[in-house]
Amino acid sequence: MDRAQANTLGKKIQKLRKGFELSQDEFARKADVPYTTLTKIETGVIKKPSVFVVAKIAKTLGISVDDLLS
Repeated sequence: MDRAQANTLGKKIQKLRKGFELSQDEFARKADVPYTTLTKIETGVIKKPSVFVVAKIAKTLGISVDDLLS
C-alpha cells in the first residue's frame, strides 16, 4: 500500500463515517478502536493499519474489508 492508497483509505473511512453522521469519537467507540488510531488513519498518519483494525472499521461501516480497501 503506497502513500496515496493510505490517504485514500483514510478519506474513504472519513466519508463513510460522516454518512452515518458519527463523530470520530462516536465511531471509534462503535468500532472498538482507539480514537487516536482512527484519527491517525483518517489523516494518513497511520499508513498501514492492522488487519484487525481495518476489519473492525469495515464491520462497523457494514462493508467488507475488500470493499473498504478497494
